[in-house]
Amino acid sequence: MVRGWLVRLVAVAGVVAVAGCTAFAAGGGGSSAGGAGGAAASGVSVSNGGGGTAAGRPVPRVAAPPLRVEEVAGGLENPWDLAFLPDGRLLVTERPGRLVLLSGPMPGAEARPVDADFGDLLAKGEGGLMGLALLPDFAGSRRFVTCQTHTEGGQPRDVRVVVWELSPDFASARRVRDPLVGGLPLNPSGRHSGCRPALAPDGTLLIGTGDTARGAFSQDRTNLGGKVLRVDPATGAPAAGNPFAGSANPNERLIWTYGHRNVQGVAIRPGTDQVFVAEQGPDYDDEVNLLAGGRNYGWDPSRGGTVGGYQETVPMTDLTRFPDAVPARWSSGETTEATAGAAFLSGGRWGTLEGALAVPALKGSKLLLMTLAPDGTAAELRVPAELDDKYGRLRSARLSPSGDLYLTTDNGSSDVVLRVSAG
Repeated sequence: MVRGWLVRLVAVAGVVAVAGCTAFAAGGGGSSAGGAGGAAASGVSVSNGGGGTAAGRPVPRVAAPPLRVEEVAGGLENPWDLAFLPDGRLLVTERPGRLVLLSGPMPGAEARPVDADFGDLLAKGEGGLMGLALLPDFAGSRRFVTCQTHTEGGQPRDVRVVVWELSPDFASARRVRDPLVGGLPLNPSGRHSGCRPALAPDGTLLIGTGDTARGAFSQDRTNLGGKVLRVDPATGAPAAGNPFAGSANPNERLIWTYGHRNVQGVAIRPGTDQVFVAEQGPDYDDEVNLLAGGRNYGWDPSRGGTVGGYQETVPMTDLTRFPDAVPARWSSGETTEATAGAAFLSGGRWGTLEGALAVPALKGSKLLLMTLAPDGTAAELRVPAELDDKYGRLRSARLSPSGDLYLTTDNGSSDVVLRVSAG
């Protein structure tokens, strides 16, 4: 049975899960009456001084307990994602097209390059070397996947997921499957390239994609832009139980959810099969969403194909055009945070923050910590002072095996990896 664990996180903080969403079944998940998308459907956003909204109500912004923030390594350039290796080292992607290995998880870690060929990469705008995920058998195979923009003959071709294998000494990496999944659309400017991979509780690979700032792509189920894909990590084939498995179109068979704008973070809630995604809105309504297979999340700049270009004045979740769209579980309202990664705090060492959803913000230059109700609805929002406009743009969030939170900055030069723990 397919389990209902996908939640879309758009923007900053606070997630509302689809009411009663416990089964990972296509078409499941329902919607919360009066969800955050209700305000968006009329083109009106609700502002409450920084907490955003959930289920049509303001989310209280409350004080955060003290946190300890330490710099693990510096001198990086646009570190987009990171992963924890079994021996304690960290693998980091840099968007211009570099892999970096950190010698350990503590301050003072040495950063050294991993030799890998990125000669085909389009490192432009938001595109380049992006998301990273270790494959389930990494301990034996040393294999991992990256999301990256791809050129052929010097011309932009697509965004793709590539399988790599580290050498036994971890000094280099070679491609072993290129692509695992290809054909994701690519804007020559690099805009809205996505692209975040994450392993789901059932072992499938989820891939959050961007709409490449093309108006019709998010609602077009024959196009892989503006979607969350669900595939077999070994083959790249559609995962068993996908909602459109019977489609004649090979792209549609890969799709788990659609109607997204630019999925940036994917996080699985510990102890559940709920999956949340963080997504960026235009200049309003960043969102956090709970995913349910086969459902539409309501972004449609083409207005049903009636207008050309990229009409960003439309609602993020357009419940007027799509009454069955899934309302956002949290929305930033009039505030633009540009939410990026997402990770849940767990491990028993976070006190009152245990179980909170951590969402770093690029434009907002802060960390958003959301306390969620059991159904995923955002109940409270905290912004720790130690990570409020202190390090610039924050990109990725990953929880270490020891339960500490790791963040990357994305300022373009002298970027760092941060270790965050309870104060």
